[in-house]
Amino acid sequence: MRILAARARTERDWLASRRDRSDVAVFHEFHPPPYGGGNQFLLALVRELRGRGLVVETNRLSGGTPACLYNSFNFDFRRLRRFARDGVRMVHRVDGPIGVYRGFDDGTDGAIARVNRELADATILQSHYSLEKHRELGLELRDPVVIHNAVDPAIFHPPARRDPAAGRRLRVIATSWSANPRKGGDTLAWLDRNLDFDEFDLTFAGQTEPSFERIRVVAPVPSEALADLLRAQDVYLAPSRDDPCSNALLEALACGLPAAFLRSGGHPELVGVAGIGFEEAEELPAVLARLRDELEQRRAAIRVPALTDVADRYLEVLRG
Repeated sequence: MRILAARARTERDWLASRRDRSDVAVFHEFHPPPYGGGNQFLLALVRELRGRGLVVETNRLSGGTPACLYNSFNFDFRRLRRFARDGVRMVHRVDGPIGVYRGFDDGTDGAIARVNRELADATILQSHYSLEKHRELGLELRDPVVIHNAVDPAIFHPPARRDPAAGRRLRVIATSWSANPRKGGDTLAWLDRNLDFDEFDLTFAGQTEPSFERIRVVAPVPSEALADLLRAQDVYLAPSRDDPCSNALLEALACGLPAAFLRSGGHPELVGVAGIGFEEAEELPAVLARLRDELEQRRAAIRVPALTDVADRYLEVLRG
């Protein structure tokens, strides 16, 4: 019954939209924050485009709309196929590879590649890591271009002033909406057992499988509250594995936090010299101590993509 109802709704919306027009259509299953990074980025991108006076429609493609952005696999495939038509510039925003990111292959990457071949005129990937990993797995995507994600600067920005770090514990934070074990729960569990909590204060905000005895845990909070929490910290910990372009990491960098990051996925290209990488959890006490000594230098090296620039690049691809 649900499938039949969805098909009837799609047909009704398709008929109603034939005489309409917008500047761009975006297909994505949007959720109010807190939610995953791709959702956070697309909310920010749509706000930016609408703030420029562009008309953006979501999950429909009207008869006069010239371009459509559809996100990874997070949308109704059948609905997009019904709305797709000749003459529309179709751009596929691709994440992952999902099988590498999740740690198992359930066929999602193959489905993404099929809809890419079927509909896409161009593909936007979030990192060079993601592009090369797709190629390594034999997943060729249509006319690929790399554009990093960006965050909403009205929410995620440095504080007006900071508490001096001298004479107190270094405040470290990790965040994750997803409880996927590859988000670094094992690293946090090791730190919970071994980190010197007389020297470091460690907070985790979000969802994770392990329970902790000494790490302070904050449940998922909306973006504004998360940004306030980030601005009260000194250093961000990015322990996730094979993360193509971590929005959580970008949010922290945008709030002025240098990063201790696992050398995996897109982390190194996002952080640059604004942090220190590690391979194993056992390296982290020394990495955090070094970041404490180099805090101002690393903070000054932070470079995050501006949402305005990222939106410009998306529009370039959408306009062909």
